[in-house]
Amino acid sequence: MRWLPAAVVAAFCMLGVAHGQEAIPESLTGAKGDPARGRAIVANRQVGLCLLCHSGPFPEERFQGNLAPDLTGAGKRWSEGQLRLRVADSGRINPATIMPAYHRTEGLLRVAPAWRGKPILSAEQIEDVVAFLLTLKD
Repeated sequence: MRWLPAAVVAAFCMLGVAHGQEAIPESLTGAKGDPARGRAIVANRQVGLCLLCHSGPFPEERFQGNLAPDLTGAGKRWSEGQLRLRVADSGRINPATIMPAYHRTEGLLRVAPAWRGKPILSAEQIEDVVAFLLTLKD
């Protein structure tokens, strides 16, 4: 078994992720997210920045990324819990990922002082993004 620093273990426990687990099965807020708000977050180039790396079913958005998987069909490829983990802390699945940890705050490197200890997205925003991604079945 690989040793993890205490701060990393604490962060995963806070997210409800056990070592070796590839999903966060329960909502971070105890409620379902709103798909319309989630779509707005994903498409917003100041909030989620998702389209910097991903492309998807956003015909109105120019210059979508090609560094990460297309979001089309995300709700078909991954379960709700798998999507939640990928958005909250994709580094848990792939430590070499370039995707930011949108909800983890501990054990991160090169974080601007103004952002230290703060998640990029709130738990509610994570749930909204997950709810939207679950709608992408095609």
